[in-house]
Amino acid sequence: MSLHADAVATLEKWQPGTSGQEALRHAFLGFLAARDDACQRSCAAGHLTASAVVLDASRSRVLLTLHPRVGRWLQLGGHCEASDVSLAAAALREASEESGMSGLRISPEPVHLDVHPITCSLGVPTRHFDVRFVVVAPDGASPVRSDESDDLRWWPLTALPPGSEELTELIAAACE
Repeated sequence: MSLHADAVATLEKWQPGTSGQEALRHAFLGFLAARDDACQRSCAAGHLTASAVVLDASRSRVLLTLHPRVGRWLQLGGHCEASDVSLAAAALREASEESGMSGLRISPEPVHLDVHPITCSLGVPTRHFDVRFVVVAPDGASPVRSDESDDLRWWPLTALPPGSEELTELIAAACE
């Protein structure tokens, strides 16, 4: 199965918990139906990305990265690659690369969708159709910052960093 076919199957099967997420699910499916290249970063109209809400083993902390281009604390994630066989695999790969941790476990169903304008590696304004998954780190896992981050650290779910209010809905969905 291609990544595009997996994205369609994943989103067709997923049952979001809110009407807003259901509307986004339909918008993502419409975009996928219109664009065979929707999962490729070369698609200038926009492209699917895969994110991971990385929780510690106790599910009391979330791992956030201080994104160098955006300048805010965000969940881990990024562009899909040609080698990714599924959106979940892309999210897990991104989480492993950006956290430096092994033994991460991913839930195969998305928990949240978001579409946002961004100027990414294409160098032109585009949109990221972000499909977000929950990833749980093994007990005692210690992250190692990669070159893709200005900072990387665990944050208590009840005390997120200033300026990260847009993550509230995402983290609430991840903890349900």
